[in-house]
Amino acid sequence: MLRAGDRAPSLRELSRQQRVSVTTALQSYMWLENRGYLEARARSGFFVRQPFASEIPEPQFEVSSARERSLGVDDIMQDVFSAANDPAAIGFGAGCASPDLFPSRRLNLNLRRIIHRDPLHSSRYDFPPGSEQLRRQIARRASDIEPGVSLRDVVITDGALEAVSLGLRAVARPGDAIAVESPTYFGILANIASMGMKIIEIPTHPQEGMDLNELERAIRKHRIKACVTMPNCHNPLGYVLPDKHKRALADLTGRANVAVIEDDVYGDLASDGTRPRTVKSFDKKGLVILCSSFSKTLPPGFRVGWIIAGRFRAEVERLKFVTTVASNSLGQRVVADFLESGGYDRHLKRLRTAIALQVENVRQAIARYFPAGTRISRPAGGHLLWVELPPKTDSLKLYQAALAEHITILPGPVFCCGNRYRNYIRINCGHKWSEVYERALLKLGRLASEARA
Repeated sequence: MLRAGDRAPSLRELSRQQRVSVTTALQSYMWLENRGYLEARARSGFFVRQPFASEIPEPQFEVSSARERSLGVDDIMQDVFSAANDPAAIGFGAGCASPDLFPSRRLNLNLRRIIHRDPLHSSRYDFPPGSEQLRRQIARRASDIEPGVSLRDVVITDGALEAVSLGLRAVARPGDAIAVESPTYFGILANIASMGMKIIEIPTHPQEGMDLNELERAIRKHRIKACVTMPNCHNPLGYVLPDKHKRALADLTGRANVAVIEDDVYGDLASDGTRPRTVKSFDKKGLVILCSSFSKTLPPGFRVGWIIAGRFRAEVERLKFVTTVASNSLGQRVVADFLESGGYDRHLKRLRTAIALQVENVRQAIARYFPAGTRISRPAGGHLLWVELPPKTDSLKLYQAALAEHITILPGPVFCCGNRYRNYIRINCGHKWSEVYERALLKLGRLASEARA
């Protein structure tokens, strides 16, 4: 019988005792921790404690109508990118995993083998659709969740954001209305605005995704041309959309003949270890364009992304050529070899477990150190937390105060086009947990108490 303060069995020990996977053991401990029966301590494991009086609440769903917005120039993003290059900064801002979590040694071995075997590896273009070897591996993986995908359906891109951009340009023109989730990744907003398209923000529930009633009204009112969605491990909300909601979204947009640009960049990082289905897998009319990359699971500098565009494939391939001619040949070869060897799947298992632990460590630190009334998301995957601070907290002031202490975060307003989410921040948990990060969160909690609107 374990008592308060006792150390719980390690994950590996529990796995052996109960004859379950380490991932299942971790999920069990996370379930107990969320309900206050266990607490995680850095580099020490899980310990028994008295239950919380109540669970940490999640951020609230802001009910509002779909509205057309214009994206203003926001100087804060320039600061964010500059701070990301500051070696002294504690980086809770940029949405990247720690370099320590990537299989760099194995990838470097692949790189050396390729250079030795083919010294002229980059002496020619891999014209669109890209490396056949890589496309075959991507198609094989995609066919597990969407049967029938072949290498002919895949076009290689420079990351997921270029894939999203190509998809938008294939189905819409300047002046067309594009529906997006609110909140959503700031890169999507900037991308749509840069093409002269109108952004229609649709309120988005932290578990059930985009409000489909509002989307349907927006389709009629604004003549929506396309919808951009991130149903798996949403940035910043963290949810994995239930399959019934994915099907409903595909059915609604199919009836209205509205294209869907599906950003699945975090899909491989679902915490339960099961690859979630995509909206594309429920697509009956070929209107869903699936976009993803390896930038969240492998070193992002490879810039290897891809797009499955269905009926729009030929146009996407043409746009890729006239935009960037081709993607990096060497990066495609390295990633393709890693996928082909089976190393990627083994890496993913370790990565998901490590990230899930890091997310929980950060959640518990925020619960301890941030002001009373703070709400924290419970992501079903990925390494991002959406944090709702008490109502009168100004996240822009908090951002500036944290930056002065060499701590980077992202304030809520960058995830929409107006001035909403002023008391929200996004926290990246991709770094390896340490006392340095815990002290930074302690400091950030104190600054949050002082950052009043």
